Amino acid sequence: MTKKRGMPVGLRTAARTLAKPGPGRPPVHSETWSKVSVVLFDRQILHLDRLATEIRSKSGKVLNRAEIIRALIDGLIDSRMDVTAVSSEGDLRARVARRLGSPYR
Repeated sequence: MTKKRGMPVGLRTAARTLAKPGPGRPPVHSETWSKVSVVLFDRQILHLDRLATEIRSKSGKVLNRAEIIRALIDGLIDSRMDVTAVSSEGDLRARVARRLGSPYR
């Protein structure tokens, strides 16, 4: 797969939505998107998979890992919680957990 150089990310993602559909499942997103790689810990993957299984067993609805992660990110954004003063991943985790009422320190 060739990568176009010099084109801003926003233009690449916009072009992707206009391209001829390829093989595989059709895209289900209604807005432009970018594929990113994120390193998660095995315990986080296990928790996401268990959460997806519990959601499916309780509601009959299927949510995959990416949908759960996007929902969590959008929930943080929608909360308008000010996280600009965080100094580390652990600090951010603790602030979010406190906001959600978790005993995490």
